[in-house]
Amino acid sequence: MLASCNRETATGRRDYGVLMLLAFLGLRACEVVRLTLDDIDWSNARITVAGKGGRHDVLPLPHQVGAALAAYLRSGRPNCVTRRVFVRRYAPVDGFQSSAAIGHIVRRSLARAGVERSGRGAAHLLRHSLATGMLRNGASLEEIGQILRHRSPDSTRIYAKVDLDALRPLAPTWPGGAV
Repeated sequence: MLASCNRETATGRRDYGVLMLLAFLGLRACEVVRLTLDDIDWSNARITVAGKGGRHDVLPLPHQVGAALAAYLRSGRPNCVTRRVFVRRYAPVDGFQSSAAIGHIVRRSLARAGVERSGRGAAHLLRHSLATGMLRNGASLEEIGQILRHRSPDSTRIYAKVDLDALRPLAPTWPGGAV
């Protein structure tokens, strides 16, 4: 999906930056929409995220995500007065009005990559994928919850879908019956 973005175009660089934030940091679509230029601390490789319930969380800014954002900001983002990082392609050039714009970017990217996805929540799919990938790579639910900024461990359990087929060989056979 990331490779489907044409980073030779301004729109491709913007979409790639959006997808990198969703895929590598697990940001929610609304958090990407609200992201401002002032939220990025380039010197310390950190990003401040305005999350749910008025929370502001400081996250590390991985190099590859920072590089994607810098490429868009240097040669992709049109000159405009808004402090929002991501702006519309067409006039009036302003920040996205809602999370629907982020969902549209994800759905378009999925379609270009040949991934069929129906219904709503396309952007949230990347948040789920991050959690599932972390779980498969040995991260604990507590670590995943910290990255996703969950207040409750129950929320993390929902996101981190357990791959039962992968766990089956690890489970001992129950005496006297099949598992």
